[in-house]
Amino acid sequence: MKKYNFNAGPSMLPREVIENTAKQILDFNGSGLSLMEISHRTKDFQAVIDEAMALIKELLDVPQGYSVVFLGGGASLQFMQVPCNFLIKKAAYLNTGVWAKKAMKEAKLFGEVVEVASSADANYTFIPKGWSVPVDADYLHITTNNTIYGTEIRKDLDVNVPLIADMSSDIFSRPVDVSKYDCIYAGAQKNLAMAGVTVIIVKDEKLGKAPREIPTMLDYRTHVDKGSMFNTPPVVPIYSALENLRWIKKQGGVEAMDKLAQQRAEIVYNEIDRNKLFKGTVAAEDRSLMNICFVMNEEYAELEKPFMEFATERGMVGIKGHRSVGGFRASCYNAQTVEGCNALVACMKEFEAKA
Repeated sequence: MKKYNFNAGPSMLPREVIENTAKQILDFNGSGLSLMEISHRTKDFQAVIDEAMALIKELLDVPQGYSVVFLGGGASLQFMQVPCNFLIKKAAYLNTGVWAKKAMKEAKLFGEVVEVASSADANYTFIPKGWSVPVDADYLHITTNNTIYGTEIRKDLDVNVPLIADMSSDIFSRPVDVSKYDCIYAGAQKNLAMAGVTVIIVKDEKLGKAPREIPTMLDYRTHVDKGSMFNTPPVVPIYSALENLRWIKKQGGVEAMDKLAQQRAEIVYNEIDRNKLFKGTVAAEDRSLMNICFVMNEEYAELEKPFMEFATERGMVGIKGHRSVGGFRASCYNAQTVEGCNALVACMKEFEAKA
């Protein structure tokens, strides 16, 4: 039976990315050594870093004056590293979910934090509207896609202060105007690579302004100056990112990924809205194209477990919703196929017919 992977992260990768990475794990560039055991100082691996950085800049049309950095620690480290480098007196945060809240918690260690708006009272079922940013804020931090709740900001905001974004779960799924941001960071295990590497895109001229002595490993300048080679980088995850960046480019770039994301989401959301058994969990205008969350309609609540078992028997993997939302979550990152979405819809229709 074919499996369809809807895991929220680590998520599915294109098969050719997995296979090409596996080949290099066995024998890197014909060296007779595994990718897992080579020195990161070799010319061959430097070429991997260089090409991956160049492809990120090409695919996202990164302007001059920005650097790309590969680090470990995930987005969770960035929750602290961002304010350590950018917060001078006051930072503004848009609270759209668990990850935004965690980022706010870390920022409070470095200065004043202003919550410009929150949808917490409604269990984060919408993106707040009509808020404003204090003009004296050092930056506004946003989380563009909220994996747990299924909301997404699919446009680049125009604000009156520097903008910083956690794009962990939707980077490379659409074009981004990088010039509007001072810093973008993303854990790679959703849309870009296997788990273990984080990508940071940072505006060089904004570094070194913080009124504190920054520990060497936490200072973005350290990693910019050393080309992500200050300490041993996560070699295999970076290589898998390179293979995936090559794949994205071959598919037609982020424009093609955007088109595919909209196509997949339309297939699944149309069925959620049509099917008598199910309903979406968030405001329609804020629906994520990456994480499609839905639950049983109240009158069919007792069918949640039977549907989960039914879907699992038909090859659906990872569709259980996060515990704070319940129900189901179909994560449709770049590698997800239209076939997979159609298979999920067919499963929902078949179950409806039996109900």
